[in-house]
Amino acid sequence: MEHGSVRQETVVKVLVLGGDGFCGWPCAVNLADQGHDVLIVDNLSRRKIDIDLEVESLTPITSIGDRLKAWSEIGGTPMRFVHMDIAHEYQRLLDLLLEEKPDSVVHFAEQRAAPYSMKSSATKRYTVDNNVNGTHNLLAAIVESTLDIHVVHLGTMGVYGYGSHRGATIPEGYLKVEVPQPDGSRFEEEILHPASPGSVYHMTKTLDQLLFLYYNKNDQVRITDLHQGIVWGTNTEATDRDPRLTNRFDYDGDYGTVLNRFLMQAAIGYPLTVHGTGGQTRAFIHIRDSVRCVQLALENPPVKGERVKIFNQMTESHQVGELAKKVAALTGSKVNNLPNPRNEAVENDLIVDNRCFIELGLNPTTLDDGLLKEVVEIATRYADRCDRNRILCTSAWTKTQAQAIST
Repeated sequence: MEHGSVRQETVVKVLVLGGDGFCGWPCAVNLADQGHDVLIVDNLSRRKIDIDLEVESLTPITSIGDRLKAWSEIGGTPMRFVHMDIAHEYQRLLDLLLEEKPDSVVHFAEQRAAPYSMKSSATKRYTVDNNVNGTHNLLAAIVESTLDIHVVHLGTMGVYGYGSHRGATIPEGYLKVEVPQPDGSRFEEEILHPASPGSVYHMTKTLDQLLFLYYNKNDQVRITDLHQGIVWGTNTEATDRDPRLTNRFDYDGDYGTVLNRFLMQAAIGYPLTVHGTGGQTRAFIHIRDSVRCVQLALENPPVKGERVKIFNQMTESHQVGELAKKVAALTGSKVNNLPNPRNEAVENDLIVDNRCFIELGLNPTTLDDGLLKEVVEIATRYADRCDRNRILCTSAWTKTQAQAIST
């Protein structure tokens, strides 16, 4: 049975899992800026991966302790931090839920990069272990605690797959289908949109969907799943208030998102790297809109008994090759087409329904020249921190792609 959402007007206590990461940190700051009681839970694995990959954020980022201190010093609602690996410390997670009794949990605590998830058998196994175990531990702990906690999860548009929609609009999570019967009659129902993951990372997000479907159906856990597009930009208004709050800017071949990589490459005079024909169409969202969407989801929770709410968290779609041309025209850069390390369609259409967030009041930040220049300025300011040897994408999906990019 479907019910309407209830607007959450009061201050909520919220755990932000993965609150030290690229999306998690500005989200936590934004929620604290709205007056919510925020506790960040993170095992700092993203910082450890930087060490393993021998690459750093283009922007210098301070420690989590210095970040929280800076936020308090400039008058922000204080945030707390707990160092915890939710994928492997189940009892600690359960005890934390019982002690804190949060109203909501925002779940960012997953390895977020498709290329990194395809880098080796070790990174594939790590991604599955970390992402799927973490999500399942959270759901199991909520059930065991008997607390009524709203879970807001950051998913990905990639669960739908690319290249097979034949011009059809991608709905928000659920697909209306007709089921033919032996007697010739038909009936309609809505099902979870068929999954078509394009990497091990995307596969873990499709597994998350099934975990949510089950725990929502069996235990009535209240869940909102946000299928997010590719994030661009670096800072929000809140993280811009003090240099110690600066968000990370990944530019390397494993963790850098495509538009941020283009803008960084333009800033240092490096040819823009377009893989394949550039015909791939993807959904995008600015980091400012990303944190706003999480806030809207948190403040408009589903009621008990409502099915998993699924929002398409994106604001616009662009073809990668056309994006490169736009950045090149803005900055005078050259475009370099390289073999594609991914096993994906050469080109695709992408039409996405995102009306839910618009109806909740999201005013989309579109990809305009002013914001593009702002990111280029940030990249130029820290250009000396760029390791050019880490720019190219070297994580291949199959041996065929590996051979192509090595020639």
